[in-house]
Amino acid sequence: MFLPLRVARRYFFSKKKTQFINLISVISMLVVAVGTAALIIALSVFNGLEGVVRGLHHTFNPDLQITAIVGKSFKITDEMRQKIQKTTGVAQFSEVIEDNAVLNYKDEQMVVTIKGVSKNFTAQSRIDTALLEGKFRLEIDTIVGEDTIRRNFAVLGRGVQIKMGISVRNHLDHLQLWYPKRTRSMDKIMSSANAERNFTKKGILPAGIFSLEQHYDEKYVFVPLTFAEQLLEYEDLRTAIEVKVQNPADITEVQTRLRATLGKDFVVRTSDEQNVTLLRAIKIEKFFMYITLSFILAVASFNIFFALMMLVIEKQKDIAVLQSIGATGKTIGQIFFLEGAIIAFVGALVGLVVGTSVCVLQQMYGFVQMGAATMVVNAYPVKLQADDFFYTILTIIFITLLSSLLPAMKAAKLVGKDYL
Repeated sequence: MFLPLRVARRYFFSKKKTQFINLISVISMLVVAVGTAALIIALSVFNGLEGVVRGLHHTFNPDLQITAIVGKSFKITDEMRQKIQKTTGVAQFSEVIEDNAVLNYKDEQMVVTIKGVSKNFTAQSRIDTALLEGKFRLEIDTIVGEDTIRRNFAVLGRGVQIKMGISVRNHLDHLQLWYPKRTRSMDKIMSSANAERNFTKKGILPAGIFSLEQHYDEKYVFVPLTFAEQLLEYEDLRTAIEVKVQNPADITEVQTRLRATLGKDFVVRTSDEQNVTLLRAIKIEKFFMYITLSFILAVASFNIFFALMMLVIEKQKDIAVLQSIGATGKTIGQIFFLEGAIIAFVGALVGLVVGTSVCVLQQMYGFVQMGAATMVVNAYPVKLQADDFFYTILTIIFITLLSSLLPAMKAAKLVGKDYL
């Protein structure tokens, strides 16, 4: 066995050390263990939160979204539809009209975001899995004699329902959606003696209530695409096209093909790119949490420095004995450096085991709850990632170098002095 490591190991397990030095060594290991566990747990929680955010937005957002680079809407043609459908990797697509409108119900009013979607929307979206009440149906064709009557329905966010007091069981009171006519400017509309005449109004019945996340629940109302066309006077204009890919693993390739097919007037975004600001914010918070905990761990690890310095003072006679049998200053320095490494890595190993165990138990049982304020998840989400272990171990190595180097150099300088 490597001589400095063997001696360092004997010092570590020795019962002949001063009791105070033993206490400082134990405290040092505990500090490293707690800091390591805290790093693993904190980083895993941020991973879990990022996963929840991705899942929520992926439930609402499509695999790929096509929008115009300039303006909020664009004209769709049969040629464009054919180009998208023939693109390799595209399973299907939905046309979308999205804009703000005024929702009136009984004596209540609020501004909502209406999202008109084509019939195949539910085939590529998982929003129906977030339904709390009713069904995700937007239109029904009823045959009356020789005529076909189309009934339109809306699916509302939970926040909209609560604020407006809407019941999906009430089939007598329609929701009224108002949108300013495109032929009038907003100033003329609001200054008119009878402003209501300057709005296009359409009634619709509620069919379902969804609850996904506050951002969506408090403003979104799903309606049929044809209903949105008539209300907003969009005709053949669309605000977006939502694409479902055949294989999620090929999403980047499909995105590249669509960009080449549609040209420079359109932008094609993945689900993550549609929410890039929020995901970037989570990553930044995770980074600063890592820096903060690493700094705390570095400050607390000064216990290792003090333990080694006192051990060097206590072992001066041992250093003289080792010198007499041929040990060099480099060898002596390596002994005390490895002593610090053993203290740090034993603490790190304990911390890794504890941190991993806490995360696994949280995943299995969810014993740390987020409270009743959230409807998204009941317990704190955690997700273990290999790169978190890598950066944590790298941090421990760096801290060990800082805390052990000076005592090792101090011990190496003692070579040549007579303590016998």
